[in-house]
Amino acid sequence: MSATAAIAEPRRLALVGNPNCGKTALFNALTGSRQKVANYPGVTVERKMGQFVTPGGARVEVVDLPGTYSLRARSPDEEVTRDVVLGRFAHEEAPDAILFVADATNLRLNLRLVLELKKLGRPIVMALNMIDAANRLGVEIDTDALSAALGLPVVPTVAVRRGGIQALLAQIDHTVLEMAGTSHGRATGACAWVEPTSHDLRSYHAEVEAILAAAIRKPGQPPLVTRRVDALLLHPVFGLGFLFLVLFLLFQAVFAWAAAPMDMIDGAVTGLQELVTAHMADGPLRSLLVDGVLAGVGSVIIFLPQILILFFFIQLLEDSGYMARAAFLLDRLMGGVGLHGRAFIPLLSSFACAVPGIMATRTIENRADRLATIMVAPLMTCSARLPVYTLLIAAFVPQQTVLGGMIGLEGLVMFILYAAGIVSALLVAFVLKRTVFKGVREPLLMELPPYRLPAPRDVALGLYERARIFLTRAGTIIFSIMVVLWFLASYPAPPEGATGPAIDYSIVGMMGHAIAPVLAPIGFTWQIAVALIPGMAAREVAVAALGTVYALSDTGEGVEQSLAAVLAADWSLPTALALLAWFIFAPQCISTLGIVRRETNSWFWPAVMFTYLTALAYFAAFVTFRVSSALLGG
Repeated sequence: MSATAAIAEPRRLALVGNPNCGKTALFNALTGSRQKVANYPGVTVERKMGQFVTPGGARVEVVDLPGTYSLRARSPDEEVTRDVVLGRFAHEEAPDAILFVADATNLRLNLRLVLELKKLGRPIVMALNMIDAANRLGVEIDTDALSAALGLPVVPTVAVRRGGIQALLAQIDHTVLEMAGTSHGRATGACAWVEPTSHDLRSYHAEVEAILAAAIRKPGQPPLVTRRVDALLLHPVFGLGFLFLVLFLLFQAVFAWAAAPMDMIDGAVTGLQELVTAHMADGPLRSLLVDGVLAGVGSVIIFLPQILILFFFIQLLEDSGYMARAAFLLDRLMGGVGLHGRAFIPLLSSFACAVPGIMATRTIENRADRLATIMVAPLMTCSARLPVYTLLIAAFVPQQTVLGGMIGLEGLVMFILYAAGIVSALLVAFVLKRTVFKGVREPLLMELPPYRLPAPRDVALGLYERARIFLTRAGTIIFSIMVVLWFLASYPAPPEGATGPAIDYSIVGMMGHAIAPVLAPIGFTWQIAVALIPGMAAREVAVAALGTVYALSDTGEGVEQSLAAVLAADWSLPTALALLAWFIFAPQCISTLGIVRRETNSWFWPAVMFTYLTALAYFAAFVTFRVSSALLGG
């Protein structure tokens, strides 16, 4: 047995580096699917951990820390990185060693942080990542000279290439073995660290220049093709036009590519319903499975292909380096409404979910700017709205093309809904920044990463994680709510001699009819009123709730029809349009309100968010219903 294999306890390795240094790709290459995501105790910063075994048999637990340029933390994200590295978290063991990830294409920007880390006295291994990209730029780095100048091992890596980290794994083996035989056997307690003075920062600059002079044999420059592409894609007119074209084509693909897998899922759910109906005796359990679980959860799972297609394109844009350029293109537009330049990333993250979007506002130092961004983040169309939008579009928008067959009408409507969310966020931000959150806007300063081909492994892992989260929600939150909703919609049973669907006499039916008068001015039915209540837990639950309610309401052939077909027959077009307008603004899910409470440390701002967005939703639905009814003669 090897010496490293004899080490019983897994070593803790902190993965540290600047933003955009390829740290996540290296983390994925080391851990694969053996990773988990949670939050650090007491804060909302994401905690990403994984495990791997080195070729020599050493077990290593690695934590991927938020990117930072210095231990002089200026945001909650950077504070977590600093405190984990220093061993200050009470419930988090200090790392035994540090794996510093440096971008070989931009070494100057990375060196100051590694010099700060050296002063902590922990073992450090530098992964000189993206060395292949540096070579293509004409950069020549003498790794032996760099290692000698820094006084620590330096290993070139290509995290996105198979076999690109073997030398790094061997070095980690060696480092673990060294720790086992020295005083670095296990990390003990917090490191002593003093924030550098202004004199120290001049000192750091001189040391960085000396190291670069010793290690860089040829500096290189961005390739001509990159400069020419940026000249077009960063153009204030052509660049914006290209960005909107990319987004438009994305939503076309969401419908065109997802049709076949959605039909397969729909057929599978229908088949399961028929199978259960054929092999189970009529009774409460069969009704629970067919009308509650399968009708409710199945009506949400069917939208998984569209969600994965959407995130597939978003991940391609992020990993290729184009998304950072989109931030610069939209910075001027955001500046016009008073938003901070750094607000782009939180708002972009909110397209996935408002929760990580709101968490990402921690990079905004000014409290007023941060609060303004938090208050408009839920207006960005999150993935949970996608099932609602898709259901209503499938029910009321014909499957036809416009402009000579080049553009699908369904994709066009989806693009308009996303655009409406963006425009609404900008308008609300414009009002907030001129009333509640007045202040001077700071310019956007961020590094443009080089263009890269997205790594298939990273894309696959990202989609796997998104599918896992979606299906976990469907199997836990949505499933639980559907069971409760089925019970409330099934009991009490209708009295003897009653006419009409049994659900009218149930608790849900009585609740829906009681709320209906409040929502009648905006064209909502009592079934919609019922769906909006559990939709507070998660927006996509509204679709599942409609599936359950209509499964228990319809009889005969109506049960076998798709939910979209049922809604098309039961609702008017103004009602569908009003519901789409409602979901552009509200309701906010409980998770969003909870994260606002944690980020602001107050219940005041969640209450303000809920109140103003619900009021906007009611107003938008009212105007949409009344205007569309007048135009359509309804």
